[in-house]
Amino acid sequence: MIELYLNTPGIAKEPSWPINMESEGGLHIKGKSAANSTIFLVCRPRPPKAADDVTYWEDLEPLVIRAVRRRVVQFQNNGIRGVDLYLACFGPALEEFAKHWPLKRGQPRPVIPARQRSILDEPTDPYAVTPEDALDAARREVKRWRLEQLTRRKAQSDLDPLTAWFVLAWDAFEAPQFPYDEALRLARVVGLDMDADIIGTLAEKKGSDVILWDSSTRAARGKIGPVDERQAMLDALHHAAALARLHTLQTAQEFIEKSPLRSEPTFFAALSAVLEVLPPSSEFTGIDPLDAVKAAADDFGALENLRRLLFNDQVPAPEQLALWATA
Repeated sequence: MIELYLNTPGIAKEPSWPINMESEGGLHIKGKSAANSTIFLVCRPRPPKAADDVTYWEDLEPLVIRAVRRRVVQFQNNGIRGVDLYLACFGPALEEFAKHWPLKRGQPRPVIPARQRSILDEPTDPYAVTPEDALDAARREVKRWRLEQLTRRKAQSDLDPLTAWFVLAWDAFEAPQFPYDEALRLARVVGLDMDADIIGTLAEKKGSDVILWDSSTRAARGKIGPVDERQAMLDALHHAAALARLHTLQTAQEFIEKSPLRSEPTFFAALSAVLEVLPPSSEFTGIDPLDAVKAAADDFGALENLRRLLFNDQVPAPEQLALWATA
């Protein structure tokens, strides 16, 4: 939830306050994406600015990104995670944006294909700047920050776009079902066409939501790309997980040993990231997952067993299992 309040004397000067208010066990959010915090955005009057004093978006964007990077660390250290982390970072992004209004572009806005526009997009002057530009910049920076942590690497090129989208979707929404419009915005951040690259390949659209597919669903529908000609490392992970789940762990092991995956750093990065975001299986936690995430948890179990069997030296154990052990 995001609530806007006008400033009053005595209110702290932070642009946004994330406050944990939702119960994660609530029946209305189980198995679905839901914010666990209320994000208060504080609005204040802007200082007067001459009408002809215009800032260019190309000069402001780095300042917005810097503001988000400063605060995302603080928010995460305060326990803000998932989709709430993106929402919380809208505050510092909009604060920096508002300081420099009015704004315009030095170069025309890139054209977004009609099928990639959300219901909130409106036709605009190609040189116009809107608050959505600041929100997009915030999403990109949170994306970069989270991928660095989940892959335990600094290079953004470690994950291909489809694998990055899958990882970020699970990381942000923590559920296989979440709003299509938010999925669309996340696809833009990683450079994918939602309908051409994701729907029908990795997920399906149901009403206003997107439903992610697990490895066995993709395998049953023939939607896992060939490993020797793969465009996404997620295809290799889903091939291995499906073989382990539908056949045996040994079958999956033989598949990996016959492929070049054992020596590919990008495979290690993808495996590490996926194991940090998928819900863990009961085999490793002793707690049965919700029905809505059980298939994804089965993927986790298959991949974690393969990591322990084949990649224990190259891929560290998922940090989330350590958190479960201390819970």
